[in-house]
Amino acid sequence: MSLVTLLPFIVLIGAMFLMTRSAKKKQQQAVEMRNQMQPGSGVRTIGGMYATVKEVNEDTVLLDAGPGVELLFAKNSIGAVLSDDEYNRIVHGIEHDLKSDADIVPDDASSLTETDTSATDASASDDKSVDLGKKDSADESADDAAPAEAKTDEQAKKADGGSEAK
Repeated sequence: MSLVTLLPFIVLIGAMFLMTRSAKKKQQQAVEMRNQMQPGSGVRTIGGMYATVKEVNEDTVLLDAGPGVELLFAKNSIGAVLSDDEYNRIVHGIEHDLKSDADIVPDDASSLTETDTSATDASASDDKSVDLGKKDSADESADDAAPAEAKTDEQAKKADGGSEAK
């Protein structure tokens, strides 16, 4: 057999090796993440439910989904173990902004109502009338006279029993 005939098989085997390797790596990371669960951790299940871990067993996890609601899940049904800040942000709406404690919105509206002189100059130049293709009333009366005559002729033909279609 020549090298040319073996090349497609070699490429195929190499691609399969790389795909299975990356899948195994992702699977190992998921197992490690699930093993790091401990009571009090916030989790998201693969179904999208957020809960707090109450008890961790070998194959199962007891989750607290709310007051008086305890659910038993398989360990491999946990999609993600969340950090405390992320869990509180998603479930309780609590956000910790460590960047600044200052107010973002000013106490008064003076900064919102200030205007630039350049902005007022630009708006003054925009006040010109814009021609949108509308005709003056003198032009309209001259244009309306011709169609009015045509309409009266059509009405006369229809009254006499004439029709345009023959």
